Amino acid sequence: MRRTHYMANHKSSIKRIRQTIVRAERNRFYRTRLKNIVKDVAAAVEAGNKDQATAAFKIANKQIHKFVSKGVLKKATASRKVSRLQKTVNAL
Repeated sequence: MRRTHYMANHKSSIKRIRQTIVRAERNRFYRTRLKNIVKDVAAAVEAGNKDQATAAFKIANKQIHKFVSKGVLKKATASRKVSRLQKTVNAL
């Protein structure tokens, strides 16, 4: 966490700013992880490797639902992503 100068004057406002910074960093990590997970499945599908694509999808499904429980993704968003990945894997 970087040290910054806050414009807020109240203790509670300063704390909220600190919390926002921490949450933004955490969410950035999860969003990047999500992109990489989806890329792994897409790469396996593009290579035409059904076994590897299925294994990558299994990992992706588990991780995406974990992100829902952590509050990074909404339930519907996760379902949509999983559905689209499943469709691409089934197309092989």
